[in-house]
Amino acid sequence: VQLQASGGGLVQAGGSLRLSCAASVRTFTAYTMGWFRQAPGKEREFVAAIRWSGSKTYYTDSVKGRFTISRNYAENLVYLQMNSLKPEDTAVYYCAATRRVLIISALALDREYDLWGQGTLVTVSS
Repeated sequence: VQLQASGGGLVQAGGSLRLSCAASVRTFTAYTMGWFRQAPGKEREFVAAIRWSGSKTYYTDSVKGRFTISRNYAENLVYLQMNSLKPEDTAVYYCAATRRVLIISALALDREYDLWGQGTLVTVSS
């Protein structure tokens, strides 16, 4: 079982990027998927999550209205569309997956996720 994140790069402030996470799991629909990020010198933090059904999405306050998480069941992909990027969005972004049924407050806890991708670097220049 693997998660492979891609799509990072260098972008100017105000620009957009779309991150992808390919999940090589047999029961993709059973997983809640999340995106986390870690900026230099900082702890890893929650960015967004989407339930196994795709019906519910959750975001940290700093990205609400700018980022959108979605999933493609046919191709076992999870996306993070990032618009209006800011220099403070600069970080390594990780996708993660869990089969646990989590309450909303637990979705932001990295310890609740069992599977992790390798990370993709997003750099936003001012």
